Amino acid sequence: MIANRPAPAGTRLGELWRILPEEATATDDGVLEIGGVAVTELAERFGTPLHVYDEVGLRRQIRRFVDGLHARWADSDVLFASKSLPAVGMYRIAQEEGLSVDVAGGGELRLALAAGVDPARIHMHGNAKTDAELRMALEAGIDTIIVDNEDELDRLERLLDRPQKLLLRVIPGVEAKTHASQATGGASSKFGLPLDQAERAIARMQAHRFMRFEGVHLHIGSQILDTAQFAEAVAKISSVGSFGTYDVGGGLGIAYTYDEQAPAVEDYLDAVVAAARANLPADARLLIEPGRSIVGRAGVTLYRTTTVKRTGRTFVAVDGGLADQMDIALTQQRYEAILADRLLEPWTETAQVVGRQCESGDLLVDGAAMPPARVGDLVVMPATGAYAYTMSNNYNGALKPAIVFVADGAARLVARRETYDDLLATHAPAMAPAFA
Repeated sequence: MIANRPAPAGTRLGELWRILPEEATATDDGVLEIGGVAVTELAERFGTPLHVYDEVGLRRQIRRFVDGLHARWADSDVLFASKSLPAVGMYRIAQEEGLSVDVAGGGELRLALAAGVDPARIHMHGNAKTDAELRMALEAGIDTIIVDNEDELDRLERLLDRPQKLLLRVIPGVEAKTHASQATGGASSKFGLPLDQAERAIARMQAHRFMRFEGVHLHIGSQILDTAQFAEAVAKISSVGSFGTYDVGGGLGIAYTYDEQAPAVEDYLDAVVAAARANLPADARLLIEPGRSIVGRAGVTLYRTTTVKRTGRTFVAVDGGLADQMDIALTQQRYEAILADRLLEPWTETAQVVGRQCESGDLLVDGAAMPPARVGDLVVMPATGAYAYTMSNNYNGALKPAIVFVADGAARLVARRETYDDLLATHAPAMAPAFA
C-alpha cells in the first residue's frame, strides 16, 4: 500500500484510489490532494464548482495509447475524440503528446485551431455537417473528413475545388453493451451507412476528381467494457473491402464506481490489433479514437456543501448539479462521491448527494458513503473528466465551472468560470433601447 494512499477501517478509501486520478493522494489530516495540490487550496483559489485535472496522469494515459498502438502496429495514429473535453488547454496537451484530434463540429474545430493544433492532424466527424462547417474544415486545410452519408457527398461536390482526403463511416452491425444513448454501431444507428449503401458511396468518391477516398471508419459506441466487442467490429469492417486506412473508432470505458472494472489500455490495444492482424491488410493504416478513456479518470469535480437535511433520507446538497453533470440524466451513469476534506473519518452515513437545480432528478450520487456531512464540506466526484464540462449548461441560470490543471504541486487555470455578464451577453439585443 502506498503510504499517502491510506485505507483506514470504516471507509472505502482503499477501493477509491483506482477511480481517483493517478496522482491523487491524501494529506496526513485527511484532505485529498491531486497533483500535489490540496482540494482545500483549489477551492479557496478558484471557487466551486470546479473541474480539476491531474495533468501528469493525463499525459501518462495519452502515452499509453500513442506508444502502445505504435509498438503493436507501426503505421497507426491515435486521435483524441475531443467531444469528451473540448477545451483549448486539452487540445494543446493533445498536440504536445503526439495525438491527432477529431472534431465533431465547427466550434470544436475553432477551439482546436486556437490551441495551435496542426490542421494536418485534424479529422472532422458529424452526421449532419452543414455547408458552413465543411467550408471551415476545407479552408483550414484539415487532414480528413469522415463522410457520414450521400447528402454530405452532394455538399462536397459543390464545395471541393482541390483534393480532400475522405473516410466513409459505415455501420458495422455490432450492438454495443452500453446505454442505448451511447450505442452507435447497431443497424438502427443514426451514424454512417449500412454496408450495401457504403459500396455505392465508395464508388462515387472514387470516381470524383477531388475526393481522395482513403478508407472506412466505424464506431460502435461509448463506455464499453468488453474488449471482444471492439475485435468483433474490426472483423466486421473488413467485409467492406480492402483499403489503405481503417479507423476503428473509440469507446473504451472507464471505472466510475467501486464495483466497475475497466479493461487496461494494453488489453484494449491487444484486442484491437489482434483483430486487425487477422482481418485487415498488413500494410493498412490503423486509427483509433479514444476520448473518455483518456480524460475520464484524470478529472474530478469539486463542490462545496450548501445544505444538509436529515428528513426521510439524508440529503447532502452541493453548489452544482445537473447543469454540470448532465451525463447522469442522459445515460443514468453512476458515480461516487466523497467528503474530500474529511477522508480519514469513519464513513458512517449514507447520503443522497443532490444538486441545486430544480428537478427531483438532480441526483448526483444515490447512496454515497461518507462521514456525517456538514455545511461547508468539500465534496469530490471522481471520474468526471469526460463529458461533464462538454455538456455543462445554464439550467436555472447556473454558470459553467472553471477548469484547472494540476501538476507537481502547482495549479493553473485553463478555462475561467463563466460570469453573469457572459450569461447576459447573448441577450444584449433584448436589452437595447430600441427593443423596449
